[in-house]
Parts: sequence; C-alpha cells; structure tokens
Amino acid sequence: MNILLFRDQEIDADQLVSINDPRRQNHLHKVLKVQVGDQLRVGQINGQVGIGEVIQHDQKSTVVRIMLSQTGPKALPLSLLLAIPRPKMLRRILQTCATLGVAEIKLINSAKVEKSFWQTPVLQTQEVYEQFLLGMEQGGITHMPKLTQAKLFKPFVEDQLEAWAANTQKLVAHPRSAKPCPPNSLTPTTLAIGPEGGFTDYEVGKLHAQGFTSISLGSRILRVETAIPVAITKLMQL
Repeated sequence: MNILLFRDQEIDADQLVSINDPRRQNHLHKVLKVQVGDQLRVGQINGQVGIGEVIQHDQKSTVVRIMLSQTGPKALPLSLLLAIPRPKMLRRILQTCATLGVAEIKLINSAKVEKSFWQTPVLQTQEVYEQFLLGMEQGGITHMPKLTQAKLFKPFVEDQLEAWAANTQKLVAHPRSAKPCPPNSLTPTTLAIGPEGGFTDYEVGKLHAQGFTSISLGSRILRVETAIPVAITKLMQL
C-alpha cells in the first residue's frame, strides 16, 4: 500500500477518515505499524492527494486527519478493449490496469472465450472495486478505471465501437501482417487485445473495418496478462 485511499462518503465534516475494514486496517497495523502522529500519503478516489495524520490507532481501527493539497495523477489516455480472460487472470489484469492508470476497460466476447467466464464472481461490482483499489494502492494513484462489458462481439464492433473509440488511434495487438508498435507518447489510444489464443481472422477483419491497425509487441509470444503491461509501456509515457 503506497497510498491510503478513501471514498467521498468516508470523510466526515472534520476531515477525518476512520479505517476499520479488515484488509486496510490489517495493513496499517501489522505491515506499516502506524502510530499516533505518523503521516501517510492519502488520496480521495478519483480526486486529490495529500497527507494524512494518524490521530487514533488501535488493533481494530485507525482514524486519520486528511489534508488534501494536490491534483491526483491523471489517467493515461488509453482505453483497453479486452477479450474477457480467465477469472484468475482477470483479477491480476484489473490490478495491473489500475496501477498503470488505464482510463477505461471494455470486456468483450470472442470466439475463443469460454461462456463461463462471464459468470465469474470477479465481475461483481464489489470485487471489481477491490481489485482496482489494490492496483491503485500499488501505483500510488487515485484514478479508478471504468469497467464495462459487451457480451456480443459483432453487435458491439459494428454498432458501438466507432463511437466508443472516437478520436483515438485504434490498435489491435495481433502479430499477423502487423506494423511495429508506435513509439510511446500521450496520443489518445484504443488498444484491443484478444484472448489467449488470439482474435480469429474474422474478428481481426471486423476490427480493421472499424479503423484498427494490427501492431506487433515483439518476437516473443506473450500471455495476455504480460502483453497488457508490455503494450502500455510501449505506447504510453508513464
């Protein structure tokens, strides 16, 4: 935990935040071993960052006085169009995307995606929130990515993708007939990454029809959870 994050409703009129949920409290008590008077880096989710002073602490709860002073780090101008991965991998990917500052994630279907993936508890609102929070705490940032779903590939790509990816460079990580990855910049970008077996030729063709360009991430064959941070670091100025 490189930043203590809190929601709007957690801070009271006296600028105090009480931490009593088991995960955060356990980290403060057993890992950071905070004491009254200690100062912590704090941040309001999707808001400012600053300093928090521990004014009360015991094994069960911690009270922190919040002093926000700076704008939180901005999200990257990157939207990720991602074929839904296996649930265990999805947890790690959500954390990674939050750590790196991805603005938005759209989970889509693909021919090589198992239908059961859409039923995973990982997609429940609270679970998504917790995974994003873990990633944000690691990255020391306050921006929480937006996560949405498109369970039907063709209708989304044909009817909604143009608007969703408007005014961005559109790239799909697909090695066949691919161009080199563009140099890193802060160009608004929509990046599509397929399932472990890759998008089918039909799916890539549909993306090309919407203005996407196939790019290569290098000569190595990467797992999805590895391809995502590799692509982001190649494309974006972190």
